Amino acid sequence: MIIFRDILSGDELLSDAYDVKTVDNVIYEADCHMVTVGGDDVDIGANASAEEAGEDLEDGKETVNNVVYSFRLQQTQFDKKSFLTYLKGYMKQVKAHLAENDPEQVEIFEKGAAAYAKKVISSFGDWDFYTGESMDPDGMVVLLNYREDGTTPYVAIWKHGIKQEKV
Repeated sequence: MIIFRDILSGDELLSDAYDVKTVDNVIYEADCHMVTVGGDDVDIGANASAEEAGEDLEDGKETVNNVVYSFRLQQTQFDKKSFLTYLKGYMKQVKAHLAENDPEQVEIFEKGAAAYAKKVISSFGDWDFYTGESMDPDGMVVLLNYREDGTTPYVAIWKHGIKQEKV
């Protein structure tokens, strides 16, 4: 399995277990699913008392996005202006990292990232934003949106902002 780790924060953001596709040579997208977690029944062999039998207890089940849950992503909020400010700083850091480690990718990243960023900004209200587990404000923000069917969520991460680790 390959884990996609943020080059800035070190957070795990995605893995190839989620059928990752490359978009415009700058984004990795992966479809997600809503899954139910929690609510495990533990039978300790005791009978519920008459008092307890009438109580409705929460079963502890929760419906979550499988990628968000698996990688412990933390939802964050942006307005357009603050997102653009974040994105400008993030792109600058990724560009510096590429210039040092993979200079031939700088131009590809700049052109592709600008085009994808315009796509996100043009449909800004449709996107949800997540930070990695460490909630590092300099790290990558994972983008979440829904496919054209309106029910299939997908995440998008910047291809040049991650390193792939085989585990």
